[in-house]
Amino acid sequence: MTKLQREIPENDPLSISEQKKIIDNIIDENKERPGAVMLVLNEVQGKIGHVSPYMQAYIARQLNVPLGQVHGVVTFYSFFKTRPRGKHTIKFCLGTACYVAGVGQLVEKAKQTLKIDLGETTPDGMITLEECRCVGACSQAPVIVVNEEVHGRQRPNKFPQIVKKVQNQP
Repeated sequence: MTKLQREIPENDPLSISEQKKIIDNIIDENKERPGAVMLVLNEVQGKIGHVSPYMQAYIARQLNVPLGQVHGVVTFYSFFKTRPRGKHTIKFCLGTACYVAGVGQLVEKAKQTLKIDLGETTPDGMITLEECRCVGACSQAPVIVVNEEVHGRQRPNKFPQIVKKVQNQP
């Protein structure tokens, strides 16, 4: 047994009986189907929200496939997340127009304001910062996407106001 199979943290979905049941049901429903690894990972991501390293090891064991195969799928496709996401997401467009217009300064302000890096979630679980590629709003660069809503012509000094607005949303 590997460390990932022995030392599952209590906040991991595998340690939460309702979530483990969801994972087990998804595995049971798909284990005999062609492409079971991708099917299981996709459904787990959709229902749980992420696929932790512990969940990857469990899924590999239950499907009787190498952990490397499961991990390879999770790391290849950017859709898969290995940590829980926040209730709200703020994505920074890193396309050429946004890059030239100064999105880097916006990212730095966000990291400073929230004290997290891109790909991380605030300790209270409220906000996740992510990067994305061109969102098709180049004329409004630099652009951020807050919970799927595009906000153009952003400036670092306005970022704290955006954070407050997001934190006050239900």
